[in-house]
Amino acid sequence: MTRVPPLTPWPLRVLAGRCAREWARDRALLGLPSRSFFRADPALDLSCEIGGARAANPAGIAAGPHTQLAGNIVRGWLAGARSFELKTVQALDAIEIPRPCIEVDGLGYNVEWSQELSLDESLREYVTAAMLLEILGGWPELRAELGDPGPHVLELSVGYDLAGVASPRMRDFIATLCDAGAVLDGLRRELPPPLDVWREHPFRRRLVGGATLSTFHGCPPSEVASIVRHLMEVHDLDVTIKLNPTLLGERRVEAILRDLGYEDIALEPAAFAEDLALDAALDLIRGLDALARARGRRFGIKLTNTLVVRGGRGRLPGRRVYLSGPPLHALAVALLDELAGRLPGLLRLGPADEGTVPVAFSAGVGRGNFAVVAGIGLAPVTVCTDLLHPGGYGRLGGMLRSLQRQLRAAGLATLNEWVALRHAAARAAGHRDAAAAHAASLTSPAGAAPYRRENVQTGRRARDARLALWDCSACNLCESVCPNGAMLSLPSPAESAEGFAAKHQLVCLAELCNACGNCETFCPEEGAPFAVKPRLFLDRARFAADAGPAFHVGPSPGTTEPPFVVTAAAAVAGEAGRLAALLNGPQGLPLRAEDLT
Repeated sequence: MTRVPPLTPWPLRVLAGRCAREWARDRALLGLPSRSFFRADPALDLSCEIGGARAANPAGIAAGPHTQLAGNIVRGWLAGARSFELKTVQALDAIEIPRPCIEVDGLGYNVEWSQELSLDESLREYVTAAMLLEILGGWPELRAELGDPGPHVLELSVGYDLAGVASPRMRDFIATLCDAGAVLDGLRRELPPPLDVWREHPFRRRLVGGATLSTFHGCPPSEVASIVRHLMEVHDLDVTIKLNPTLLGERRVEAILRDLGYEDIALEPAAFAEDLALDAALDLIRGLDALARARGRRFGIKLTNTLVVRGGRGRLPGRRVYLSGPPLHALAVALLDELAGRLPGLLRLGPADEGTVPVAFSAGVGRGNFAVVAGIGLAPVTVCTDLLHPGGYGRLGGMLRSLQRQLRAAGLATLNEWVALRHAAARAAGHRDAAAAHAASLTSPAGAAPYRRENVQTGRRARDARLALWDCSACNLCESVCPNGAMLSLPSPAESAEGFAAKHQLVCLAELCNACGNCETFCPEEGAPFAVKPRLFLDRARFAADAGPAFHVGPSPGTTEPPFVVTAAAAVAGEAGRLAALLNGPQGLPLRAEDLT
C-alpha cells in the first residue's frame, strides 16, 4: 500500500497568495488576526545575542509542531518570536508517528519526536519560511502595522547519532541551509502578485549559523562530542546540545515532582539508566567548550528536553510518552541551578557575564514566568507547550508585553539592564545569581504555587453533545490550539438556502493536519474536529486516499463562475453544494483560485 504522508505542505505560491488575499480582505495573515501580532515598543531595546547573531527579542519557538511548516514559522514571527529552532531532522525521514501524538491541557504529553516530512520537504519548508519572513519584514503595508520587526534567527536542529548526522543526505541538507542559493532561485519564480516584485530580491543565502543537537538516550559522551566536532568542522556551525532533565537523577526528579503534587506521573527508570550521568555531562560541557574556542566557534547548552515518563494520561499510544509544561519548568530550573553551581564561571548568564557557554531555555515557559527567565540572561527563551493552549500563537505577544511592562515599571530601557537588575537583586537577597534565586523561589509555597498539580488544569472539557459535520458550538478553540493552522472558521453565508444553523462553520485544511489530536482535547463536544469536520484538499491524490469526510477544492474553469469548485467523496456526496456555498461566500476560503492551478 502506498504510504499516505501525514502532511502535504502547500506550495509557496499558495501560501504567498493567501497572505496577499487575507491581508487585503481581513487584515490577517495565515489565519492570525492583526490583533494577535506583536508590535514592539520602540522606546525599549529587547534585543539579545543568539549564537553570535542579534535577535530583536529573546522569545523563540522550540523545535516541534510550531516549526515544521513554513506557515507555522510565519505565524510565530508575526506573534513576536524572533528565534526559531527548526523541527529536528534526521536521516531516517519516513518514520511513523502514532496518532494521536499530542495532548495538552495544562500539562503537556506527546509522542512526537522528529520531523514528519521528508528531508527534501523539510528543506523546502525552511527555505520558504526564510523567504516569507524576509518579504513580510520588508512589506510596507505590514510594517505600518508591525513597526520595525527587527532581526530574527533560524537555528537548525538535528539528531540523533553520528551515523545519521554525517550521512550523505544529511550532509547535503545541512550544506544547503548554509548556502540555499539554488533552492531560493527555484522558489522565487513561484511568488505571485503582488509579491512577485520580490522575485529579484537578494535573499539571504546562509539561513543558519548554528545547530542544536538532540541525541538518543544512551548516546555515549564520546559520540556526542564527535557529532559536535563534525558540525563545527564540516559545516562551520556553532553548536548547542540539548540536555535532559534526567541529569538530576531519578531520586531528585521524583522528589521535585512529588513536592509539587504530581503523584500521578510515573517515571521511566530505564531513561535514567540510559542517559548521561551528571559528572559525565559536566566533563562533556567543559571539553566541548574548549573544542569550540579552539575552533573559533561557540558551544552552548539548552535546558531541557522533555522528560520521558510512563503512559501519561493513557490516551496517547505507547508505553513511553514525553512530559512538558509546568513540572518540567521546575526540573529545568533545578538543573540550571545545579550546572551553574558546578561549573562556576563557565556558563554565560547575561551579557555582562564572562562565561563562555551560553544557555538557551525551553521548559514550561508562559506569560507568568517569561520575564523572570529572560531576566536570568537565558537566550533564546523558547516556547512550545504554552502555544498549544487556547489563544495559540497569540499567547507569545502576552509574554513579550509582560516583559515590556516590567521594564517600564523598573524605569529600564533595555533587556541587558533588566538582566543586570535581576542578578543584582538576587545577590542582594543572598543568592549566587538570578538562576539560584529563581530555583529557590520554586521551593517556596508562593513561588511553587503556579507549578503545583492542583493549580495546573489537567482534565478534558465536559462534553454534552456529539460533534457533527456542520453547526457545532463554534467556540473556535480547535482553530487556536492547532499548531498548523489546519482548522479554519468561516462565517455561514447570510440568508443561505443551505440550512446552516450556526453563525460560523469549521473546516479542516486536511493537508496541513497531522492528526495530532490536540483539537480534540479542547473541543467541548464529543469527537475530533479534524476527523469530523469537512476535510478540504487541494491535492487530488490526498483527497482520493482520505477515509474521512473529504472534499477536493479546485479553481472554477470560467472567469464568471464562483472561484472554487468542490468535489465530494462518496460518503459526503450530498454536502458538496453546502460546502461550495460556504467557500465561495464573501468571507469564504481565504485563498486565490488562480494560485491553485
